Amino acid sequence: MGSPAPGINLSVVRGTIVDEPHRRELPSGGVAVQFDIAVIGDDGTQRVPVSWVDPPPGADAVLAAQIEVVVVGEVRRRFFRVGGNTQSRTEVVVQQLVPCRRRAAARKAVASAIELLVPDTGAS
Repeated sequence: MGSPAPGINLSVVRGTIVDEPHRRELPSGGVAVQFDIAVIGDDGTQRVPVSWVDPPPGADAVLAAQIEVVVVGEVRRRFFRVGGNTQSRTEVVVQQLVPCRRRAAARKAVASAIELLVPDTGAS
């Protein structure tokens, strides 16, 4: 038996941006935009924290409260210090974000994510 296949850290989230996103400067000189997306599950509405590091030019046009989006990214837990205490936050880090109103682009983003999970090897 061969070695196990490596795991894939992939998240696809569809929901509505809850509040206005917050921009912050990173020590590296980059920018992180953080916001929550509301998703409806079996146990009601949940908030999914999202972070987009160095979003491309023009991204501000889609980053607004009440915009429905599809996010493809990976789940990360980051640690930071606040007031001398170490805290952590688990969030989805954006690799691709598409407004749902752009249906074809949103479908393409999800299809690309599925291809990562189940690559087409050409064998049947």
